[in-house]
Amino acid sequence: MTRVRWIATGVAVFVLLLGAVFVVTVGRNHDAHGSMLNKPVPALTLDDIATRKPVTTSGLAGKVVIVNFWNSWCIPCQQELPALSAFYNEHRTDVGFELIGVVRDDTTKAVQQYVARENIGWTIASDPGGQAAVAFGTTGQPETYAIAPNGVVVGEEFGPATVSDLDRMLAAAQGS
Repeated sequence: MTRVRWIATGVAVFVLLLGAVFVVTVGRNHDAHGSMLNKPVPALTLDDIATRKPVTTSGLAGKVVIVNFWNSWCIPCQQELPALSAFYNEHRTDVGFELIGVVRDDTTKAVQQYVARENIGWTIASDPGGQAAVAFGTTGQPETYAIAPNGVVVGEEFGPATVSDLDRMLAAAQGS
């Protein structure tokens, strides 16, 4: 009986250490999970949930684009919403600017209700198969990317972005 307890304790310690190494690695090194910085934006076609028209990366060429991955049920995404709203309201009339929210792992009905309730005015695109999330190498929500007019990703923010973060990424995209 003592031998079984030692083995079980050893396995538990090993699993805990392995989990700790994983958490530390993911938390500190997003590059290991596919950083998009200085890479061309992936070619994608998504559906605008309001118009049902396609949103394509090729159709956004020549514009400064901020892409925000989120979900209606995601608490950090909900906490980020006031910053996105303030940022969008400040820049929505800027020529050559687009803010695109990309939703995956959520129902269209829940997203449409959330968008209506929160009065979200920017384009919200559905990513039901996760093609955009995989192409960008996302590891969770919210994640935000800035794309320069030449189609290169010039900014990344993992976790809730502030207006300051969004302004910094916008400036990087405009300066490229």
